[in-house]
Amino acid sequence: MANVKIVTDSNSGITQADGEKLGISVIPMPFLINGEEFFEDINLTQPRFYEYLQGDANVSTSQPSTFYVTELWEKLLADGSEIVHIPMSSGLSESCHTAENLAKEYGGRVQVVDNQRISITQKQSVLDALTLVKQGKSAAEIREILLKTKFDSSIYISLDTLKYLKKGGRLTPAAALVGTLLRIKPVLQIQGEKLDAFKRVHTLKQAKEVMVAAIKSDLETRFKEYVEAGEMTVAVAHTQNYEEAEKFRTELAAAFPNVKVTFADPLSLSVSCHIGPGALAVACSRELR
Repeated sequence: MANVKIVTDSNSGITQADGEKLGISVIPMPFLINGEEFFEDINLTQPRFYEYLQGDANVSTSQPSTFYVTELWEKLLADGSEIVHIPMSSGLSESCHTAENLAKEYGGRVQVVDNQRISITQKQSVLDALTLVKQGKSAAEIREILLKTKFDSSIYISLDTLKYLKKGGRLTPAAALVGTLLRIKPVLQIQGEKLDAFKRVHTLKQAKEVMVAAIKSDLETRFKEYVEAGEMTVAVAHTQNYEEAEKFRTELAAAFPNVKVTFADPLSLSVSCHIGPGALAVACSRELR
């Protein structure tokens, strides 16, 4: 059986250093900032990104060049291996569709997984893929399993400001003004392809209560059988809000003593540029055993 190698992108929140430790390849996502190209975790750090963002720089996301992707694939395939490529959700970026089209030229040796995840849930997919590799699964088998389990996750995100939703065209100026005057802090959700509104609150305390209640509902309904099997995890993500994220992780561990609470990671910069700093998120995901 061919050796299987895992490829993902930096939208997963997996750094280049972490990728080396895990034995996987992490494609750095490109950004255009005031017309200059940067690559996440290569020449664009988290602190520098937020300096640009808060300085009202013109920040936009892009997708990796086809040359970069195919060059990486060719290198990994050279020893006869297969590839499982896990990009961010096709509902949030065209990079997934691009990879799917490129993979058609490789005769099944590159399996692209559009399991409609991003950030910490995408990271869990990568960890699941590594587990399946250790079990001796082929690239095609891993793809099928990850597609079958793609909706076994949820993310809820509390925003600190409406400024960046307005700037990105996802909120009208009038709605942003009203929300700011009323001090509304929206809670968003990602389940599958879209970033959608979930609830409106006025304080971070209320936002955390809403997110905990949402996760509790998911664990008791959609994911009940996985909880009983010990297969669910809870994780925290944030945008330049590390101390609050660590505090929230402690609170979640107390709220869900029977569920493993794992990492507190920075949110993908591709999401961060639309929601701004100060955001806090929680996710639950099934962990394949």
